Amino acid sequence: MTKPTHPTSRRGFSRRQLLKATGGTAALLAAAKLNFPAGAFAQGAGPEVTKATLGFIALSDAGPLFVAKDKGFFAKHGMPDVEVAKQASWGTTRDNLVLGSEGNGIDGAHILTPMPYLISAGKVTQNNVPTPMYILARLNLDAQCISIAKEYANLKIGTDSSPLKAVFEQKKAAGKSAKIAMTFPGGTHDLWIRYWLAAGGIDPDKDVETIVVPPPQMVANMKVGTMDAFCVGEPWNLQLINQGIGYTAVNTGELWNKHPEKSLGMRAAWVDKYPKAAKAILMAVMEAQQWADKAENKKELATIMGKRQWMNCPVDDVYDRSAGKFDYGIPGKVVENSPHIMKYWRDFASYPFQSHDLWFMTEDIRWGKYEAGFDSKALVAKVNREDLWKEAAKTLGVPAAEIPTSTSRGKETFFDGKVFDPENPAAYLKSLSIKRVEV
Repeated sequence: MTKPTHPTSRRGFSRRQLLKATGGTAALLAAAKLNFPAGAFAQGAGPEVTKATLGFIALSDAGPLFVAKDKGFFAKHGMPDVEVAKQASWGTTRDNLVLGSEGNGIDGAHILTPMPYLISAGKVTQNNVPTPMYILARLNLDAQCISIAKEYANLKIGTDSSPLKAVFEQKKAAGKSAKIAMTFPGGTHDLWIRYWLAAGGIDPDKDVETIVVPPPQMVANMKVGTMDAFCVGEPWNLQLINQGIGYTAVNTGELWNKHPEKSLGMRAAWVDKYPKAAKAILMAVMEAQQWADKAENKKELATIMGKRQWMNCPVDDVYDRSAGKFDYGIPGKVVENSPHIMKYWRDFASYPFQSHDLWFMTEDIRWGKYEAGFDSKALVAKVNREDLWKEAAKTLGVPAAEIPTSTSRGKETFFDGKVFDPENPAAYLKSLSIKRVEV
C-alpha cells in the first residue's frame, strides 16, 4: 500500500530515519515538531501509538479513509503508520473487528452504521458474544442506490416499488423466487431496500428472497442472472449501467433526504486504551471529509478512489455521481447537480447524531434483529461517541456553525410520508404496516 512521503527535516533526515536511528520517543516528537509545527502535537504529548489498522469495503463512502492515507492526513496528526486494509465483505469486517489487531484483525473500520450496534449487542457475533464498539463519526450522507435488472427496464421503476409486486408474484407462481440482494443483514442497504419494498406493499421476508452479496460482487452476480434487484453504494450501481446490465431505480436520498449512511467505527477497548491516538485518527478523517467535499477536489477524489489498492475501478465508474451528475440508465432520466450527491462534510454529514442511530435500531427492531422492547437509547448512549467528535472538531478549529448543538436532528420525514420522531420511536413503528414486531 502506498505510504505518503514525509518531508525531510532540516538536517536531511526523514522522520522514519530519525526514529530508526534513535528508537526513542524524543525523536518522534522532534521530527513531528520539525515537519508539522502546527500539527497534532500542539496539544502536548502526541498519540500513544502511531499505528492502527482500519478496514474498508470498496465503496465511495470509504473515500475519507483513502484520502486521509493518500494525502498524508493520518501522518499529519501523528499517526503515520495507520494501515487502511481492504476487507472482502461486511461479514469479514465484523470478524476482524472481533479479533482486533492483536489477533491479526482490525482496530476500526469504514462500516455500515447499524453494525457497531449489532456487534456491541452480540446479535451478529459468534456465540452471541458482544464486542463493544464506538462510533466516532459519520462518514457520509445519501447516495446509495437500488438497482434493477434490465429485464424490468420496461417498468421504469422509481421510488414506487409497487409495480414489481405483480411481476414478483408471477415469478413465484412459476416456481422461481425474486432475489433481492443487500450487503449485510440489518445493515443500511438491507434497511433501505426493505423500507422501499414495504412502502410499495412488498413484504421483504415473504414476497421475495433476500440474499447477502458483498458490494464488489453485485455487478457480476446480476450479470449472470442470480438477482433481480440490489442495494449498494457506488461505484457498483453506475458500473452496472456502464456495462448495460441494469438501471438505477432510486438514489436512497430520494427515500430519506440527507440520510446517514456509513460510520467510522472502532473497538471500544482500543479507543479507551489509546484515547489520543483515537482522537488523532478522528481528526485526520474529519479533515479528509472536508477536503473530499470540495467541488474543486472531485476529480482528484475520483482518481484516488479508483486506485487499485482502494476501489480498483475505472474513474468513469466513479466521477459523474461523485460530482453530482446522475444518469439513472433510463432514457431521458439524467439529473445534473443532484441534491442527493454523496455528502462527506456539508449538512453536518460527519457528526454522528444519536437520533439517527436510534432510527437504525428502531428499523432493526422492526425486522426482528432485536427483540421488542430492547433498550435502544441505552445502547446508543454507550456506542455513539459524539462527545469525542465535538472534542476533535474544536481542536481542529471547526467553526461553531459547523458543530451541531443537539444530539438529535429532530423529526425525520420519509418519501412515503412516514415520520420518525426520536422522542417516540414506538409511534413510528406502529405506523408501519409491514413489520415483524407487535407494538
